[in-house]
Formats: sequence, structure tokens, C-alpha cells
Amino acid sequence: MVKIGQIELGEFPLLLAPMEDVSDPPFRAVCKANGADMMYTEFISSEGLIRDAMKSKQKLDIFDYERPIGIQIFGGDEEAMALATQIVAVAQPDLIDINFGCPVKKVVCKGAGAGILRDLPKMVKLTEAVVKATNLPVTVKTRLGWDDDSKNVEEVAERLQDVGIQALTIHGRTRAQLYKGEADWSLIAAVKNNPRIKIPIFGNGDIDSPEKALEYKNKYGVDGIMIGRAAIGYPWIFNEIKYFLQTGNHLPAPTILQRIEVCRTHLEKSVEWKGPRAGIYEMRRHYSQYFKGIDHFKEFRTRLVTADQLEEIQFILQDVAKHYAAIETI
Repeated sequence: MVKIGQIELGEFPLLLAPMEDVSDPPFRAVCKANGADMMYTEFISSEGLIRDAMKSKQKLDIFDYERPIGIQIFGGDEEAMALATQIVAVAQPDLIDINFGCPVKKVVCKGAGAGILRDLPKMVKLTEAVVKATNLPVTVKTRLGWDDDSKNVEEVAERLQDVGIQALTIHGRTRAQLYKGEADWSLIAAVKNNPRIKIPIFGNGDIDSPEKALEYKNKYGVDGIMIGRAAIGYPWIFNEIKYFLQTGNHLPAPTILQRIEVCRTHLEKSVEWKGPRAGIYEMRRHYSQYFKGIDHFKEFRTRLVTADQLEEIQFILQDVAKHYAAIETI
């Protein structure tokens, strides 16, 4: 049984990655319903929380059906991170996660996210400040290092464990790689196999199929896997991996009607949480993913991404159902 503090996550948990502008409550809802064992919010700026910035505060919204769930924060100032931790605790997450992995320039330039990979002593101090500011379990997500010449994740793991983190997720790329090239899990395995490391180690990067999940589980020995981009528009991946790990067999791929049903749920929750305008606009990035690989879908996709009324989108989804159901029965 993998545990973070007192949180029991099962024998080999599958975690939904915190993804900016993706891992919001509507998306998390469909991932939870399809097998995600643990989820995280989008990352939240510590400075934004302290300023009471509306966008940062909205990201604190969590719901009981999502549990266990972690709220992820980032920042480059110890005092701000400690204060943000106390603000976050009011939302009653199950844990607090620190982002030391985001490679985006606007975050890195502030000495936050992956920017901290160039300053390990500061990383340790920031982590310690968060740990001391809460009674909740604190976890960290990071990368292998800043670039190929500074892959220091083994030392990072030891030193962060020493100041009290209770789990570590490692993305198998450096900051310099961004999301390019193949993730290198060999260093993730080295951390997991380090006799000094007692906390759960989760691997992240390139897991996009049940076969790869099983291969990496066996080859690298991690305690669980975090899935990010492969879940966008395809939340079924969690249950598909679980079923394959248990049986060696594949679940049937989702039918077009199942795709429509989950897409509609996501849309409705998006409108409910964000309001009609933002909810509809921000769903547009998901349609191509939900219907990826469906033949001759371009016309429907165009209609979906240009519609600006919920009723109109619901009508288009009904058209999709009728069109492809007729094809499947031929």
C-alpha cells in the first residue's frame, strides 16, 4: 500500500498531473470518474494568493468527490510560500504540493518552478518553509535538473526528504528539454533505488498507453505513475491502465457515444464552474482531443469551436451522435 502521510493510495496509484489551464475542477471530475487515484489543482502563485488575485483564489476550489487531492503552489520567496501555505490550508486539501518543475519562462524568471533547479540551497529553504507552515503532508514535483550538465535529482530527493517532504514526483526531463525528446526514467529509478530514500517516488513523462505503464512499472520500480498530457481528452487512460495491469487485457476503446457523454459532462461542469462565456470558450481546446482519431470529424470540430451558446453545442453533439451511430450500424 502506497501512503502519503495517512493518505492511502492503493498498491500502484495513478496520479493526474497538475497542468496549467487544464487541471481545473471540470477536467478533474471526468478524470476521477475514470480512475484517477490522486489529483492536483493547477499550480497557484504564492504571490497571487497573498495579493488575493481572483484567478489564484478560484484555483483553490476543491470538492469532496475529488479526494484525495493536493493543491499545488509555486514561488521563489520563503515568506510568501509559507503564508500561501497557510491560505491554502483553509481550503482543506489532503496535501500541499510544491512545483519545482514548471519550465515556462515567466515562472522560471521569477526563480520559481524549474528556475529553482539552479539553486538547491534555496530549494531546500523554500521547501522547509512550507513544511513548517502546515500540518498537512507536503510533496514536491520536480525535474531531473536544469540541463544535461546538472542532473542533480538524487541529491534533491535526499535533501528534500531530510526537511520533511512525504512524496516526490519526478518528470524525466530537464528544464532545458521542456517537453521535447524522450523522458529519461533511469534517474527516476536511481532515486527510487537509493537506500536513503524512504518516501514514495512517482514517475512522470511519456506514459500514454497501458503497455508503457506496465513496462515502466516493471523496469523502473516506481511507486506509481503521474499522467499529464495523455489524459487530456482521454480520461479513460486511468481505468485502461489499471485494467491492463490487473489482467493483461485491454478494455474496449470508448465508443463515440461514450466520448460524447464525457465531453458533455466536462462542458456542463465547465459552464457551471466558470460561467457560460469562459466555460464555453475554454472547452474549445478539448474537443479535438475528445474526438481524436475519429474519421471525417473536421466539420463537426469547426462547428464546436465556433459555437458560443451551450444549447448550440449540445445540439452539435447530438448531431455527432446521430451521424456516427448511423455509420456504426451500417
